[in-house]
Amino acid sequence: MLEKVNLKSAVDAVDKLYVYEKIGRLNGHSLSVVNVENRTLDFHVHENSDELFYVIKGSFHLEVDEGLIKVDEGELIIVPKGTRHRPVVKELTKFLMIELDGTLNKENSGDLYKS
Repeated sequence: MLEKVNLKSAVDAVDKLYVYEKIGRLNGHSLSVVNVENRTLDFHVHENSDELFYVIKGSFHLEVDEGLIKVDEGELIIVPKGTRHRPVVKELTKFLMIELDGTLNKENSGDLYKS
């Protein structure tokens, strides 16, 4: 069955910070929305897949070995597999995340991540 999803409505319906709400699957990938504020995760690497951050609202910095990359509302960034990185989020930012099933876990996404 086909189902359309409004990203803004889906992320606005998540009433807690750091809770990844799965909104779909695509060829073995999870699509999740999440609200994040005042959080910097530890550096980590995804060895088996790329990771996509799409900013629905707000902005954040992605820190890689070469420095900080600012990603603003309406922009996306794809982190290639094997790239050491960490998101640095100061203000409330609403994301769509796309990653291979099993890529995210509590160690690289925070204590509230549920697989």
